[in-house]
Amino acid sequence: MHNKREPALRSDARRNRARILDAALTELTRDAGTPLSAIARRAGVGQATFYRNFPSRECLVLEVYRHEVGRVAALAAHLLRTRAPDAALREWMDRLARHAMAKAGLAEAIRKASAPGSLAAVGRAPVTVAVALLLDANARAGTIRPGVTPDDFLLAIAGLWQLDPHGDWQTRAARLLDLVMDGLRTGAPGP
Repeated sequence: MHNKREPALRSDARRNRARILDAALTELTRDAGTPLSAIARRAGVGQATFYRNFPSRECLVLEVYRHEVGRVAALAAHLLRTRAPDAALREWMDRLARHAMAKAGLAEAIRKASAPGSLAAVGRAPVTVAVALLLDANARAGTIRPGVTPDDFLLAIAGLWQLDPHGDWQTRAARLLDLVMDGLRTGAPGP
């Protein structure tokens, strides 16, 4: 019987792919215009291996973006297991801000490598799920006002992406996120 699924990657192929993604994240965060050959060199793989995994810059940038968004989204569930819902939400917001500022070069690579709007769906779904998880936990705990949707929340924190990652973004992000938390708490029913 023929298995129509793609075969699993061999362990060495998985390691190569992971090294390429790690190198790409480092290099593209540092400089959005890093040549693919420099990424392959940093990963310690040949050009053929590189292009077998990522036939274009767009494919590479998309996969790095998916990986990073997945990491940020997965953090929500972890924080809810280890903190009170409102503390988990606020810490997740801080980590999202740090992630966004640390990955400013990656954001530039994404803009350069993609058509307008093409990556929005890739990143939006996992982040929306994470936000929904955090908002639902807070609504059940009575720590935020009822009826806040993930879309409401994402619009409220959209100012993060306007901050200059080379300036005093930490102070400005903390103030912005404190304002968002204050707004979410206004009208909360309490436990």
